[in-house]
Amino acid sequence: MTTMQTSAANHAKRIASIDILRGLVMLFMLVDHVRERYFYHQQVGDPMDVDITSPQLFFTRISAHFCAPVFVFLTGLSAWLYSHPANKPARSATPFLFKRGLFIIFIEIAVINWLWMGTYDTLWLQVMWAIGVSMVVLSVLCHLPAKLILALGLLIVCGHNLLSPISFAPGETGYTLWAILHDRGFIFTSEAFRIKASYPVLPWIGVILLGYSMGPVFSRNVASPQRKKVLLGLALSMWGVLLVMRGFNIYGEVMPWETQATAIQTAMDFINFTKYPPSLDFVLLTLGGAFLVLFALDTVNNKFTQVIESFGSAPMFFYIVHLFVLLVSYNLVLELAGPNYGDLFAFDYIWQVWLVAAFMAVVLYFPTKAFSRFKHNSTNPLVKYF
Repeated sequence: MTTMQTSAANHAKRIASIDILRGLVMLFMLVDHVRERYFYHQQVGDPMDVDITSPQLFFTRISAHFCAPVFVFLTGLSAWLYSHPANKPARSATPFLFKRGLFIIFIEIAVINWLWMGTYDTLWLQVMWAIGVSMVVLSVLCHLPAKLILALGLLIVCGHNLLSPISFAPGETGYTLWAILHDRGFIFTSEAFRIKASYPVLPWIGVILLGYSMGPVFSRNVASPQRKKVLLGLALSMWGVLLVMRGFNIYGEVMPWETQATAIQTAMDFINFTKYPPSLDFVLLTLGGAFLVLFALDTVNNKFTQVIESFGSAPMFFYIVHLFVLLVSYNLVLELAGPNYGDLFAFDYIWQVWLVAAFMAVVLYFPTKAFSRFKHNSTNPLVKYF
């Protein structure tokens, strides 16, 4: 094999590992969204209350915690790869990031919000909003020196917990901006319509900057053994720091852990981290796990990973379609079977959530794979956004 062929093969594998990881977390996302449709009679807080949350529900929710950090981090990583294409001159990522960021925000407002709620009386600015805003910010900051981008990312992710004591009451000067950046809250209310910033964007801006800074590790010039060494070192270092900080309740999470009545509840309390906004401990846990998966997948290529890769190669399509299926199916079941928990129809057991998610994954695999192929072969720039 020639040097160019080896480089191309390494390029394909590292790109595949990114899509496989994205596909894995999208399947966890599917489970969580089935939970929100069919197990909503048992809602979970942030962080969760280990006294009233069963281990089955707790760990089902924890699995979904990996989704948003991985989405945002890989968005930054993919932006670097876009600006440094294999065997081509470097190009600016600014136009792509800016336009796609605005497009994602538009999709969140015009499509995703309705697919979640079925109404427009409230606009919930959620994960797609956070990704879109982060991309727009990165479109500007990507021109900074690489070390400064990394420093800003670390400063935001590691330091934003220091901002937790700062708060503003609704109507107070600074409330709206702070609700968007750091605290969740309704930023507009009227008798007919409300807007809530559900995903504070400041920490996610830090995560996307770290993802962009990780890009050179996935460069075509970096051999697999070297990349795997970096990934494993980062994962173990992040989890080591997490164990020390969390173990001694030093920093990184607003809610300290305590010994509980049982060992499983104590373990639950130890990893019970805040997501809105994502605490430093939350990011260390999730991105540390993501790096371990990337480490394991760097040279893996089999039929199973190819199936998972299909979900990760057409993320927007899968996101929209699965929400549509959940909305239609839930309303249909509610109409036919009627409510069984107050006004809701809900499953009795959490295993039913996983079963339905597995069934949906099988059914949606085929249209997702077909769209992935269509997107790969299409020259339409709008199609590429999906």
